[in-house]
Formats: sequence, C-alpha cells, structure tokens
Amino acid sequence: MEQEVAALNREVERVFGEALFSDAIGLAQRAMDLAHKHLGPEHGETLVAVTNLALICESQGRYGEAEHLYQQALAGRERTLGSDHPDTLVSLDNLGGFYASQGRHTEAEPLLKRVFAAHEKALGLDHPDTLGAVDSLAELYRHQERQEEAEPLLKRLLAARERELGINHPDTLTLATNLAGLYFGQKRYEEAEPLLRRGLAGREKEPNHPDTLTLAHSLAAVYFALGRLEDAELMLKRVLRGREEALGPYHADTLSVVDNLAGLYINQGRYRELEPLLKRIVEARERVLGMDHPDALSAVDNLARLYMT
Repeated sequence: MEQEVAALNREVERVFGEALFSDAIGLAQRAMDLAHKHLGPEHGETLVAVTNLALICESQGRYGEAEHLYQQALAGRERTLGSDHPDTLVSLDNLGGFYASQGRHTEAEPLLKRVFAAHEKALGLDHPDTLGAVDSLAELYRHQERQEEAEPLLKRLLAARERELGINHPDTLTLATNLAGLYFGQKRYEEAEPLLRRGLAGREKEPNHPDTLTLAHSLAAVYFALGRLEDAELMLKRVLRGREEALGPYHADTLSVVDNLAGLYINQGRYRELEPLLKRIVEARERVLGMDHPDALSAVDNLARLYMT
C-alpha cells in the first residue's frame, strides 16, 4: 500500500503541476484517505499527501482548509523527523509562506526565521536553500516596510546571485531592481540609479515589455529627483512611445507618463510644450471617464490655470 500511495502522490503532483485543479483535488483527497487508513496519520507518505492537498486548497482559495492541513503536516513531521529535518523545514516554509501571503506577518516571521537559521547552520551561507529562506524573509520585511532589516538581506542575496549566476542573469537583475526600489523609497536616489540602469540594460532585448517600461519609468523618476532633467525627459519620452505602442494613447499607464512629462515641463517653465500635453489629458479623461468626472474636471482646471499664467 505504501508504494500505491507514493505513486498516487506523484500523480497528484503531476496533475497539479499541469494546473488540472479539479482532477488534482480529487486525487489528493483519495491519496490522503488511503494513507490515513493503511499507513497511519504520521507516515511519511501520509504527510506528503496532506501537504499536496494543502497546496491545492490554497491555490483554490480554500484558505481555512489549507492552513489546517499545513499545520497538520508540520506537526507530524516535527514529531516523527525532528525540527531540523529537511522535510520539516519544507513544512515550516509552506506554513510561513502561507501566512505571509495572507498578510499575517507576525505569524509568518518566526517560522521563516527558523527555516533560515536551520538552513544556514546545516548548509552554509550560500546554499540555494539558505538563499531561498533569505529571500522569503527579505520579502516579508519589504511588505512590512521594515527597510533597514530588508536591506542587508537583499544585499546578501544580490552578491550571491552575482557570484553564482552572473550580473546579467534575470534573477540577479530582479534582485538589483528590488534593492533599487528600497533605496528609492528611502530617497537614496544616487544608490538607486546605477541599479536601475543595470536592470534596464539587462532587459533591452524586450524594449516595450511592461517590466522594461516600468524600470525606465522608475529611472526617469530618479533622474528627476536628482535634478537630471534632460535625462528624465529622454527617459519619459521613451516610456511614452513604448506605452502608446503597447497600450494605446488613452490607457491609464500611458496617461500617467504624459502627466509626468507635463510635470517636468511645469518645473522648467516650458509652457508652450506643456499646453498640448494638458490638452491631451483633458481629451483622454473626458473620452474615457466622461466630462463630469472629477479627474476630467481637474484636467480642465489645470489647462485653464495654464491659460491664466
């Protein structure tokens, strides 16, 4: 029966991996029921079945069931395998990640810290499992806006990814832009700028990809904050061309760039160039939102103020 349950667990993982959720949940329930009946509630294959069912329930928004199953798997593995066994740490990470995804950060933090400490002790600082735990903890701190605690973790991750994957690997670039975002939030623009430039350079093969344009938009904001207005203008115009091509002239993301460019022209007193941008915003707001919408009326007011200067 152990082999039968193990085979069924593998089938659950395959079906779930193919996003066949309705099939997966039935198979997972069957695997768990068989395992409980024939192997006992704390057999290794039973706890695999419990974990699989928890993952599927979470993916389907059945959060109460998922939490109970994650807790059951963790308790069983702690009793049978010990607190530092790799399978126990997987269960700790599952439950900690679940709490983090639910915004239950206070409950997530001690679990994720346990995973990190155990991996660091057993595997060393640069092992992928240790770095994965560092990443989870850094993300938790970022969501809590605990930037001073997130920063050293992100720096450590970035250094490790650079050593292992190279400076231009997508995973490395993602970490570089995450660290740049932290610096930007702290108004540390001179430190954010080279990281954003690096991230943007690594994505130039897809110049109009949404992530590329988001990076370019962030870099424009950094240039503006640093007083590098010519660089900011060039970057905003680039983003505007990309957004117009990808999303059209009336999309909210396109108009946000128009609005930023208008703000730059106001800062420089370039009112002749400002007028067509404000007219465009008025036209778009009225067309998309209606003439009486507050955003449309605000756009009209901005244009009227220009004419009064």
